[in-house]
Amino acid sequence: MRIVRDYQGCDIRLTDERLAHIAEHPEMIGMEAALEETLARPQRVIESFSDAQAHLYYRYYVGTRVGDKHLCVVVKFKDADAFVLTPYLTGQIKRGVTLWPRKN
Repeated sequence: MRIVRDYQGCDIRLTDERLAHIAEHPEMIGMEAALEETLARPQRVIESFSDAQAHLYYRYYVGTRVGDKHLCVVVKFKDADAFVLTPYLTGQIKRGVTLWPRKN
């Protein structure tokens, strides 16, 4: 298991089981460093409409295995725990409450 610190300094668990699951998806092979970078330096973080405990961290990458895409890392915050549910590549950012960057 890895612990990754996000942009706010929160420790997020990335379990061996999740890493194995990620490795099952060919488009995600070699994206481990990008996953950690997305958590540490996201371009946008959205609170899911369907689950307020799920935060979607986005960062845009040029030249992934499936073209230029946003990497979305879904993190579940529950009580004092935070863990990666899944990452995926997408062409667009989902709608939801923007948590980062904060609007003044």
